[in-house]
Amino acid sequence: MVGSGSRRIGVGLLGFGTIGTGVVKVLQQNADVISQRLGFALELVRIADLDTETDRGVSLDGVRFDSDAAGLIADPEVDIVVELIGGYDIARRFMLDAISQGKHVVTANKALLALHGKEIFGAAKEAAVGVGFEAAVGGGIPILRSLREGLAANHVESVLGILNGTTNYVLTEMERTGEAFDVVLKRAQELGYAEADPTFDVEGIDAAHKLALLIGMAFGAELTYEDIPTEGIVRMTPVDFQLAQEFGFRIKLLGIAKCHRSDDGEESIEARVAPAMVPLKSMLANVDGAMNAVEVKGDAVGPTLYYGAGAGEMPTASAVVADLMEIAREIQREGGGGPVSPLSYQAESIRPKAAVSPDEVEGRSYFRVSAQDEPGVLSRIAGALGESGVGIESVIQRRSEQGGMVPVIILTHPSSEGALRRALETLDGLDCVQAPSVQIRIEEDV
Repeated sequence: MVGSGSRRIGVGLLGFGTIGTGVVKVLQQNADVISQRLGFALELVRIADLDTETDRGVSLDGVRFDSDAAGLIADPEVDIVVELIGGYDIARRFMLDAISQGKHVVTANKALLALHGKEIFGAAKEAAVGVGFEAAVGGGIPILRSLREGLAANHVESVLGILNGTTNYVLTEMERTGEAFDVVLKRAQELGYAEADPTFDVEGIDAAHKLALLIGMAFGAELTYEDIPTEGIVRMTPVDFQLAQEFGFRIKLLGIAKCHRSDDGEESIEARVAPAMVPLKSMLANVDGAMNAVEVKGDAVGPTLYYGAGAGEMPTASAVVADLMEIAREIQREGGGGPVSPLSYQAESIRPKAAVSPDEVEGRSYFRVSAQDEPGVLSRIAGALGESGVGIESVIQRRSEQGGMVPVIILTHPSSEGALRRALETLDGLDCVQAPSVQIRIEEDV
């Protein structure tokens, strides 16, 4: 391997798809500025991918390209292995193999780290190698590096934001056009903003993967995405966007995490991914299209906002190469492992922390109840809410020209999540309610 003091660091790339092609482009097109900033060359020496026939439109002069991933990992010319194949099992095995052979690793695989991060980071610490994963959250936005370094002196109080570009595009277009979810989603797929199977995006799972990583870095809390209550956007309808505007809000899918500290210093974590109404005047309300934005509040720095492209070939490749450069600098220093823990906290300081029960979280909510258009329905709905301990701030009933089912819109007073959930269950049990009711939480402090 290339050791301390060398003037070249060798890179091996596992996975030569869209992002992998972007990494090659950045390394080639920006080789001059990379070497000027590092003081030495960062050289792509080898690529492995099952598809060795497709022309990616980039020059591979001097680069060995084949399907031999094990050979790439074992190659003494490769100092840093970049994993861009995605998925869980194979990617996990390749990363652990690389680490066991003393290779530093870089990945954009948030799903893998959200599920197996503890094992991978533990192995990397044992082997004294670096793990870079800036591209796993927010694409080209340097949010992880900011948490790890720029905000390291703070007790982080909250992290919240728009973490998925696909869902933000769909919500933006539903609001702009008044079209139904299915129509906008199909267009997003045709334009390449959504996958053929968009489940991970529209059900909020992708955002939960990212939020789990942010929670570990912000609060030193051991958490997987499976521990985060998660809702998607599939039940949003055009009327929700119309009324949100009337009430002074926009609808965004938010990942939200807050650290609660008791008087004796014990910490518990409140976390969720769900559609939320945010005030029109807030910065997050004005993040449109496929863009991402993350707000971090620290006790010393106050609120900070990070905005940019959350996905795409070149923004994601930019983050991957930034990780390569950071690790390359550390390889050139004595010790090689780097002074900064990849998760910001030292591994021994990352521990399980109690989760705040959703029932304990309080706030206002928007309810959309699909009810029969007949006398007495409003009083029955109000009674169901009152029995559950939920107060009503305002009610709007949209009339139907032909009778039948109409949406009844309710803004609640601040209530516990437990009371709101009970209210929804009671409402949906009424014979005058014709479809499952929809709740959208109102986030005031964004």
